[in-house]
Amino acid sequence: MRIHKCIFLDRDGVLNRERGEYTFKIEDFEIITGVDEALKILKNSGYLLIVITNQAGIAKDIYKEDAVLNCHAYLQAETGDLIDDLFYCPHHPVTTQSLLRKPDSLMLEKAIAKWDIDIEKSYMVGDSLRDIQASEKVGVKGILVGDKEKDKNLTAPKAKSLLDAVNKFIVN
Repeated sequence: MRIHKCIFLDRDGVLNRERGEYTFKIEDFEIITGVDEALKILKNSGYLLIVITNQAGIAKDIYKEDAVLNCHAYLQAETGDLIDDLFYCPHHPVTTQSLLRKPDSLMLEKAIAKWDIDIEKSYMVGDSLRDIQASEKVGVKGILVGDKEKDKNLTAPKAKSLLDAVNKFIVN
């Protein structure tokens, strides 16, 4: 029996501001207002917090894996080290096909196995259709934040931000 409940978090657009270009430098990594509060609420409610992020800039040779890890370390330092794990996909179809890359679900599957996660008590919070598609493939409820997908007719619950999603759909 799986024992942990988890919030899977997309990175760009959920935890840090989506800039419309690759975010790999700490000086460009702007944590969204309310993220630290949302993470504290989730952690105090007993959730594991796991980042699930596509990082295609690695495959495109725009930045190295160290840049992803540096941004993650910065996020951790700024939010009280509340995130339990980070899974990222360094691939992109221009160079390599991979089941890790969302909308495929291998990153989620690996996290579920590693952390013994109860999918029925878990959520994926993302800002794009591919985040929701990945969560659906493993049976995790998806919540869409932001307005990136505002014109799409999606059935996933929608929230303005991670904090809004936490208050509306997760801890209420």
